[in-house]
Amino acid sequence: MVQIKTPEQIRKMREAGLVVAAIHAATREAAVPGATTRDLDEVARKVIAEHGAKSNFLGYGGFPATICTSKNEVVVHGIPSENVVLEDGDIISIDCGAIVDGWHGDAAYTAFVGSGHAPELLELSRVTEESMWAGIAAMKAGNRLVDISRAIETYIRRQPKPGGGKYGIVEDYGGHGIGTEMHMDPHLLNYVERRRGKGPKLVPGFCLAIEPMVSLGTPKTEVLEDDWTVITTDGTWSSHWEHSVALTEEGPLVLTSPDGGKAKLAEMGVTAAPDPLA
Repeated sequence: MVQIKTPEQIRKMREAGLVVAAIHAATREAAVPGATTRDLDEVARKVIAEHGAKSNFLGYGGFPATICTSKNEVVVHGIPSENVVLEDGDIISIDCGAIVDGWHGDAAYTAFVGSGHAPELLELSRVTEESMWAGIAAMKAGNRLVDISRAIETYIRRQPKPGGGKYGIVEDYGGHGIGTEMHMDPHLLNYVERRRGKGPKLVPGFCLAIEPMVSLGTPKTEVLEDDWTVITTDGTWSSHWEHSVALTEEGPLVLTSPDGGKAKLAEMGVTAAPDPLA
């Protein structure tokens, strides 16, 4: 069953979302050459504590950290470690969440460490991020879940990949419902699989974490022996972007974006819902 939220519940989720946005800002600044992924986790812990929030990653299914730090060929669920040192030219996705009064926020972004990144890496991140926004723009009352999947896949497939070939849309992981738990129904694919049908109709109160994961090569992944770290099977690097989004009577509200998604959605001809905390 899909959990439909009231305006007051969405307000609480916005509070959690802003904590996540603060974690993003702090970890982005800290993701420099020489830093370890454990350092980034410590930064995130401090931000959560400063906001009086709780971590929804720490202890989730036994996960041992506050954020996921996924470097280069790691797609998702990388475990922060003092042994993983960021180097000039790396890319890293940082996925994190927070809980405020029982309500969850969850979002991820891809950061560039240092400088001198190859054009195909810059384009990979851009395509992944823009596909996420295409999915967010499709979160309209009357649409169905598959319309979000289609918007994400269509955007990615229409982008020329530097050097030729196709981007790999990761198959084994996707977006999800979010609310009183971090992962809830429905599961959101980043591509259209006809066997799954159209999915539920989108109505006000629907909340989703929309999160495309895209690689420079294969869509296939494998899990390492730690039972968490997910890598591409061909070793190609990947990008991961995510926002938690609420559908309101007045349109989508990007809960984990500082401005609620207003500026980016306006570029796409979509009016974001008013921020309930403004």
